[in-house]
Amino acid sequence: MWFYKEGDLINEKSQRVMMERLVDEAGKRFSHSIRKVLLLPPDITRYHSGAGKITNMLYHILGPDCHIDIIPTLGQHVPHTPKENKWMFGDIPERCFHIHDWHSSCTLMGKINKEFVKYASNDHADWPIPIEINRTVSEGKYDLVVNIGQIVPHEVLGFANHNKNYFIGLGGKSTICASHMMAAACGIEDNLGQIITPLRGCYILAERDYLKDVTDVYVLIVKTQNNKGELLTTGLYVGEDIQTYLTAARYARKHTIYLFEKPLQKVVCIMAEKEFKSTWVANKAIYRTRKAIADGGELLIIAPGVERFGEQTEVDQMIRKYGYKGTPHTLNAYTNDQELHELGHAAAHLIHGSSVNVI
Repeated sequence: MWFYKEGDLINEKSQRVMMERLVDEAGKRFSHSIRKVLLLPPDITRYHSGAGKITNMLYHILGPDCHIDIIPTLGQHVPHTPKENKWMFGDIPERCFHIHDWHSSCTLMGKINKEFVKYASNDHADWPIPIEINRTVSEGKYDLVVNIGQIVPHEVLGFANHNKNYFIGLGGKSTICASHMMAAACGIEDNLGQIITPLRGCYILAERDYLKDVTDVYVLIVKTQNNKGELLTTGLYVGEDIQTYLTAARYARKHTIYLFEKPLQKVVCIMAEKEFKSTWVANKAIYRTRKAIADGGELLIIAPGVERFGEQTEVDQMIRKYGYKGTPHTLNAYTNDQELHELGHAAAHLIHGSSVNVI
């Protein structure tokens, strides 16, 4: 890890100082001038992470003499409109933004073999995970790649961000599908809030084997609430190694996970209208609360922006066809319907978004 700050409010002035230090350190550590940079922030569903402002800071710190490309790490989410880019990233010119297409903008770099997947998942999954990511990362010949995002509990990887940005955020269809089904097979209750999960172990191996020639650095953000309920940046971590992630995740686990003395009988979740436009992402209301809600408890979701089920048309069709009917129903459909089998991430979503033992 290069450097970090945690425990107190890290205001925008302090964040800028840290980003200036990042650019200076990168030049020294990598022993070359920084003239071509790729910035990889999260997409608009992570608007409140503050990653958009940090991306804007880096754009201006790097200056007009630096060629800067920006790819919001969409995974298979819907691409941003220019208006959404402006809302999240400020005055960065639209020409800097490029759209990740999980179907056509990726290249196959290799795979995590099924023996390792089986071992990592404790025999819950026994298929390989192809490593297919946006070719811009491997072929762009950048002096520096800056991977930006928030460390927050996540149903697939335990905590979001770090190399998730590469393998899901910039992942191809085969990687996203195989990864999500592996995580679903392991169980959301055993993934959520865990610092190292079976899938994270696979991604650590993939990063070591397939991205070792990429000159990159991570900027990891942790946000916590103060006693007024305001969401503030209290952790900011910069580095290129796994220790950067581990330090951030340990702090996030301590400060962003809430424990209750007894299970909750009723929970109300309000999903921001501008961020959550499909059940694919709005179902985080289910993922993030299911370990706290009592058996037979009630979850009420208020999501005024939701207008569809899936982020992609084919996924939307599968959700409409099979519904949120629980693990056995979904696994049976996944086994017997080739169309759903080809969309493993959709099957995983149906498992994650269903109540246990639902009929």
